[in-house]
Amino acid sequence: MRSGHSHGHSHNHGHSHGHGHDHSHAPKDFGPAFIIAIILNSAFVVIEATYGFLSGSMALVADAGHNLSDVLALLLAWGASVAAKKPASARYTYGFKSSTILAALANAMLLAVAIGAIAFETVHRMFDPVEPQGMTMIVVASIGIVINAGTAMLFMHGRHNDLNIRGAFLHMAADALVSLGVVIAGIAILYTSQAWIDPLASLMILAVITWGTWGLARDSLRMGLLGVPDHIDEAAVAEHLAKCPGVAAVHDLHIWPMSTTETALTAHLVMPAGHPGDEALKQLSDELSEAFGIRHTTFQVEMQRDACEAGC
Repeated sequence: MRSGHSHGHSHNHGHSHGHGHDHSHAPKDFGPAFIIAIILNSAFVVIEATYGFLSGSMALVADAGHNLSDVLALLLAWGASVAAKKPASARYTYGFKSSTILAALANAMLLAVAIGAIAFETVHRMFDPVEPQGMTMIVVASIGIVINAGTAMLFMHGRHNDLNIRGAFLHMAADALVSLGVVIAGIAILYTSQAWIDPLASLMILAVITWGTWGLARDSLRMGLLGVPDHIDEAAVAEHLAKCPGVAAVHDLHIWPMSTTETALTAHLVMPAGHPGDEALKQLSDELSEAFGIRHTTFQVEMQRDACEAGC
């Protein structure tokens, strides 16, 4: 029985190994973008929360709570992206790549806490309405649109290659839309003087946050449980491996996320004719990288299926 692993270099130690990690997609450094986004949004949270309480607008307070959770999300995402670049060690043989998954889980929990606090205050305000200052809502939320839209632009170019960056982009873009909703609510209050519009707008903002939080929690939990990433069809991968020349059967196929951006695979390939050679395994790794975005692959080649029936 012989094993073959795929990474970006080749070496031999008795068994034949062909390593083929794709390192050509070096992630862009979004450190400066995170710093700018965190500073701008932190300042805006203070301004929005202050004016929200002073003007009696729960919609502004809800939006400030949402923005605060996004600042924390940006901090976590930035910290995780830095940790993910740290080299592997004897204890952490994968490095700290999975810290990005932990960050996503933490973000979901932070959002859940923010939702509960804002919902409690909003319900209280519905039974004890206070007419907010519509013009204050309009001005402050308009500033929010500019800041959030500008921040989203910082992450626009990286949103296709990195789930953490895509999350930051979507958070900021959604915040801009939420701020637009507050502006509309402010205009409505200005012209109608109806106090109930503000808590209604707050509840609608909470609905948007809850929807996003559910998706984030679901995806991060799936990753935390090492589930096959959404963009990968496990059956299609198994079929691709089974069709490779010399492969009679495929078993013990495992696909899991190493981080929010990287996926790993291990599989046993039953090849009666024997080990196909390093180059063949490297080509198979390249095919999986190109077709499915799986860039960390390890194959164990077996001469016969029953060699591993007992305990693999």
